[in-house]
Amino acid sequence: MEGFPGGATDLSQLQSTMEAVEHACSSIQMHVNPGEAEKIILSLRLSPLPYQSCRFILETSQIPNARFQAAGAIGDAAIREWGILTDENKRSLISFCLCYVMEHSGAADAYVQAKVSAVAALLIKRGWLDFAETEKMAIFSEVKQAILGIHGMNAQYTGINFLESLVSEFSPSTSTAMGLPREFHEQCLLSLELNYLKEFYCWAQASALSVTDKIIGCGATVSEDKVCSAALRLMFQILNWNFRQSTNTLGHSINKISASSYGIRHDAVLLKKYERSLVQPGPIWNDVLLSSGHTVWLLNLYATLRQKYSSDVIWIDSPLAVSARQLIVQLCSLTGTIFPADNGEMQIKHLIQILSAVLQWIEPPNVISVAIQSGRNESEMIDGCHALLSLATLTSTVLFDNLLRSIRPFGTIHLLSTLTCEVVKAHTVIRDEEETWASEALDILLEIWSVILGRTDTDKDSVSTEGISAASNLFNVIVESHLKAAAESAFDDDGDADYFHASISKRDERLGSYALIARVAADVTVPFLIKLFSERFALINQRNNTSDPTQTLEELYWLLLITGHVLTDSGEGETMLVPEALQVGFSDILEEAQHPVVVLSWSIIHFARHSLDPEMRRTYFSPRLMEAIIWFLARWVDTYLMPLDATKGQISTPGHEHGHPHGYKLSKKVLLSFAGEHNQGVLVLDTIVRISMMTLNSYPGENELLAVTCQKLFVALVRRRNICVHLVGLDSWLDLARAFANERTLFAITARLQRSLAQTLVCAASGLKDSEASNQYVRDLMGPMTAYLVNISNRNDLKAVAQQADVIYMVCCLLERLRGAAKATQTRTQKAIFEMGSAVMAPLLTLLEIYKNQSAVVYLILKFMVDFVDGQIIFLNAQETSILVSFCLRLLEIYSSQNIGKISLSLSSSLRSEAQAEKYKDLRALLQLLTNICSKDLVDFSSSSDELDSPDIAEVIYVGLHIVTPLISLDLLKYPKLSRDYFALVSHMLEVYPEKVARLNKEAFAHIIGTLDFGIHHQDTDVVEKCLRAVNALASYHYNERNAGKEGLGAQNTDSHGSNGKLQDSILSHFLKLLLQLLLFEDFRMDLAGSAADALLPLLLCEHDLYQRLVQELLEREANPAMKTRLASAFHSLTSSNQLSSSLDRPNRHRFRKNLHGFLTEVSGFMRIK
Repeated sequence: MEGFPGGATDLSQLQSTMEAVEHACSSIQMHVNPGEAEKIILSLRLSPLPYQSCRFILETSQIPNARFQAAGAIGDAAIREWGILTDENKRSLISFCLCYVMEHSGAADAYVQAKVSAVAALLIKRGWLDFAETEKMAIFSEVKQAILGIHGMNAQYTGINFLESLVSEFSPSTSTAMGLPREFHEQCLLSLELNYLKEFYCWAQASALSVTDKIIGCGATVSEDKVCSAALRLMFQILNWNFRQSTNTLGHSINKISASSYGIRHDAVLLKKYERSLVQPGPIWNDVLLSSGHTVWLLNLYATLRQKYSSDVIWIDSPLAVSARQLIVQLCSLTGTIFPADNGEMQIKHLIQILSAVLQWIEPPNVISVAIQSGRNESEMIDGCHALLSLATLTSTVLFDNLLRSIRPFGTIHLLSTLTCEVVKAHTVIRDEEETWASEALDILLEIWSVILGRTDTDKDSVSTEGISAASNLFNVIVESHLKAAAESAFDDDGDADYFHASISKRDERLGSYALIARVAADVTVPFLIKLFSERFALINQRNNTSDPTQTLEELYWLLLITGHVLTDSGEGETMLVPEALQVGFSDILEEAQHPVVVLSWSIIHFARHSLDPEMRRTYFSPRLMEAIIWFLARWVDTYLMPLDATKGQISTPGHEHGHPHGYKLSKKVLLSFAGEHNQGVLVLDTIVRISMMTLNSYPGENELLAVTCQKLFVALVRRRNICVHLVGLDSWLDLARAFANERTLFAITARLQRSLAQTLVCAASGLKDSEASNQYVRDLMGPMTAYLVNISNRNDLKAVAQQADVIYMVCCLLERLRGAAKATQTRTQKAIFEMGSAVMAPLLTLLEIYKNQSAVVYLILKFMVDFVDGQIIFLNAQETSILVSFCLRLLEIYSSQNIGKISLSLSSSLRSEAQAEKYKDLRALLQLLTNICSKDLVDFSSSSDELDSPDIAEVIYVGLHIVTPLISLDLLKYPKLSRDYFALVSHMLEVYPEKVARLNKEAFAHIIGTLDFGIHHQDTDVVEKCLRAVNALASYHYNERNAGKEGLGAQNTDSHGSNGKLQDSILSHFLKLLLQLLLFEDFRMDLAGSAADALLPLLLCEHDLYQRLVQELLEREANPAMKTRLASAFHSLTSSNQLSSSLDRPNRHRFRKNLHGFLTEVSGFMRIK
């Protein structure tokens, strides 16, 4: 081929190269000496001008893998050597690749042709900005002829596949790295979108049209099917393009505003969950996709083929059918300025057209469900669900429901309900594995329900009466199907029988969606739940000892879960409100005794009270059922028990009260007061406390149940002070506190739960009348724990008894209890908790020595001090602070002496990894401890913080850094949480006490600098931001000190070592080079530009000469004159625009931030490479 690069080559040499590559490929395939074989292939890829050898292999070799490697080598070499290739060489390479795939379009080894196509696409993109339009048109002219079928069916299929490769290469997420600026890729992308993408779509459409007659008729072959499915697949790929031109126009914004008024929405988040997106190609695509009847053609094509192959059960999953459905579903998401400003008429018509076609895939739901369960492929029905999700996402609830009314006597919500009913039935029957077709379909359908019912602007009025009835019927089917499945699985021993319990988060997500459906028709669904509970309670009451209640109890378990979701919302850490739908759903019921929510609540609480009866508990209340009861009570307490300011009601969502009848307010008042402080709230509170205490005592070893009790229910009880006021006055609560303080029964629960229990009990002190009463309550509660630790630490035989398993367990439990109390520190209990901590300081140091080889105990001691300091530090006066920080220093010294050099490289990798994990936890606790001590200087609420003898917090942290720094390695900094804590401390110290850090010994200082070097390249944005703050503080300190005539960092700024151990000229020059490299050549995140500017400005001022030299070197390396001019101008503007001065005051920093942002905007496109 004329112009082919590489020059003349000896035939024997070509033959020898081919044989070597073939042998290497065979060796890799046979796993014979793969290392040497890979070296041979790599040498081909890296050899200069390998084109003649690669061409010879492609045209001569009989081994497909060798041809595949030769094609890859052409691509690698061409990208690497692009600058030395002539224009004729480049065109020749592209022409060879395209000719090769066309000539071998019918070959069996399709993956080789795909590779050559990908190489051709890569080379076209590489030369895209260099080639004239006439050259591009010449290339695409041949491709177009092939796609239109002029050169035969095989070439047609190959041409379509080539365009797929080309579109993929131009798309940012799938493009190949070329070592070029991002600006290049962006320019290529915009050029292709603007000038060719629509044309490619038309070619694909024409290609499909050219074969559909044969496919619809009886003369089609496999080739026609392949061409048509490939064309549809290419069209789908093009519509998946992230269109830039359409989203940057004023018309787009206007369209979005006007569209919302007639029910069209633009929410894409939910589609992304299923790897789909909105299609917004802009007005220039209207003729191709809409006015030309393209959508109707596609819908008719699929419907015709579906009818033709109705007796062929496998056709639905054929490539042609799948490609057609994918494209149809993608067209469901068509939106934006492609539609005219006609009040949404064309878009609504478009959606109705697609919905009409999709109905065939999902109707009638019962017939389709049975067919799938009998062996029919489910893909069509799943695609139909995806289409409905797209429709729901793009429309308001009212419009979504009305779409179907123009072609059916009922709304879309009715259809959705019927379809969901059948899927739920199938899902609860198929229990062999979690991820069945029914499970997948159910997830999509519930997502649709969440979309149409869970929007902030959706209320009951948005759903028609028919839709409410459909939702009510669906909820009944859901509950009955799950109850049936629960009863049938009650005797299954296999863990998989709990099909809906496979994943707690998955289960709760589905139950949350069920609850949304139930609340739409709350006036029907809540009484339905009351009826179901009543029936099952009656069955239990009627049973004698001979009948087995297992099935009924399993049904109750499931009913408790769904009822908890219907009556309450989940909201960790939020103030729980009565669901709005329940407040407005019973406006005609004004009597508390008749309110369904009240009746259902009392019914469940009355049933739970039976668990206090030992006989009933033994017979009916299994740990599993109790777990559901406790879980329900925790959510119910958070929502209904003594709600704050119940007489005034809760804060409603704006607009909800407007227009509601007077009965709404009265009904709402009932919900907010039936378990209030002046009603039955105190009685219910006492019952719940007694149930909780019984659970702790009667279900030892049931850790899940105990965890829900301690970490959910107890936490809910003490969350609000108005409940705590009544709580601490209950005999049942005081009995629990006495048992916790003085009895050993509660030590049966795990140590971690001891912490939660202690925290809860101490938090309840907020309900006592004054600070003295609260402190005395805490002393009585925690006194026995401190006494035990003091006594055991003073024992003469401590070394002998300390290693006994029961003693270690007791110490761990007590330390966890101390942690819980420390975490519950409040203003009114701070004094008692400080006394508790002071009392155990000496014992803790003793235990740290004794248990130095017990990592669990050491960690708990450190974590107690972290929590203790965190809670206390802001309240302490100078004397108390001195006691605390002196103890912390002693603790650090002991830990350091025990752990320096503890991890040995001679250990096996598993032991070393385990030791490193333990050390990571300890060091993270130490860093948190130092950080908490730092906060004393930032926020100080103590009454005597200005005393002369106040301890020097900076000096404490200075000593702490000396102690902790040698223990932290770069490997340990790979742990994300430890890394964040470490750099938070270092950045704080350098910002507040730079002179202290500068005084560190050389080893410690160099170690910190090395870690900052590591942190700047971290993946965590938060870590990078902290490191930039630290560098800013370091350089600013040095600059300001030097300006004041002082030495600044002095000797610390020279003879430093980076993380690679190599000697560097100075720390600040190192960071200047590092930061410029990061900003100019690496994937720098623009959200860090402000922090980077703050760090770069003092570095420029400190190392101005070096900066000038680096800029000059960079300009000299730039060969492109235009780029060189742009770069020089950008660097000039960086340091001279906006009247930048040599000051580090805030206005000047602000000006430099603006300069750097403009600099990065200008240079990032052509400096950063991909």
